Amino acid sequence: MSETRSLAGRHALITGGSRGIGYATAQRLAQLGARVTIMGRDAASLERAGASLSRYGDIGLAAGDVARPEAVQQAFAQAKAALGAIDILVNNAGQAVSQPFARLDAAAWQQMLAVNLTGVFHCMQAALPDMRENGWGRIVNVASTAGLIGYPYVSAYCAAKHGVIGLTRAVALETARQGITVNAVCPGYTETDIVHEAVANISRKTGLAPEQARAKLAERNPQGRLIQPEEVADAVAWLCGSGAASINGQALPVDGGEVMAG
Repeated sequence: MSETRSLAGRHALITGGSRGIGYATAQRLAQLGARVTIMGRDAASLERAGASLSRYGDIGLAAGDVARPEAVQQAFAQAKAALGAIDILVNNAGQAVSQPFARLDAAAWQQMLAVNLTGVFHCMQAALPDMRENGWGRIVNVASTAGLIGYPYVSAYCAAKHGVIGLTRAVALETARQGITVNAVCPGYTETDIVHEAVANISRKTGLAPEQARAKLAERNPQGRLIQPEEVADAVAWLCGSGAASINGQALPVDGGEVMAG
């Protein structure tokens, strides 16, 4: 099978798939021949993204909130009815709240865990039966460098992403003999809506101009830049391919060397 169609015949479901890393991943996997379902909470955003992605192949849409188990079950059933059993799951949906720990309330804490960690749990449980039955599967969880090191003012986000990496490692061991791999990618600061919101928050609290705030975030990367969504998508695509069949239970930084330098 040529590299250009290396995922032909596979059905990939991507949460948070209408923008940012999720959209870039959907595009990349579709280019490699996969049938792709993008899942998200905003039906209008899904429609726009789906229309744009349709040039690359079969694109399905599934509206649902990953934090709600019944919504996940409905979305996965819809995806399977349209495009068949799910072979690849990319858990990309996520949110970040910036607060000093002393001012972090229980509601914000629970929301960060619900979306960033429990949502991954719900989606993995929904996807694994098909993968076990078919003897093949790829799960890639989009974690963060915040799952490998600490960041100030995002303690709940850090805790959730550390949890994603632990969950990744545990399930990877449970499914290793079933033709399934489970890995995580850990982007540094990436050109996404979450970073745009962080830039606005820094500007509002410090008085820095937006370009100065962006530069502060880029400083964490030894390359002195923000990661691009397409770079993360390429890492995900590699983990889904045959060349990464022995890569299992890993947390792959996509960060220009930030974690190493730290």
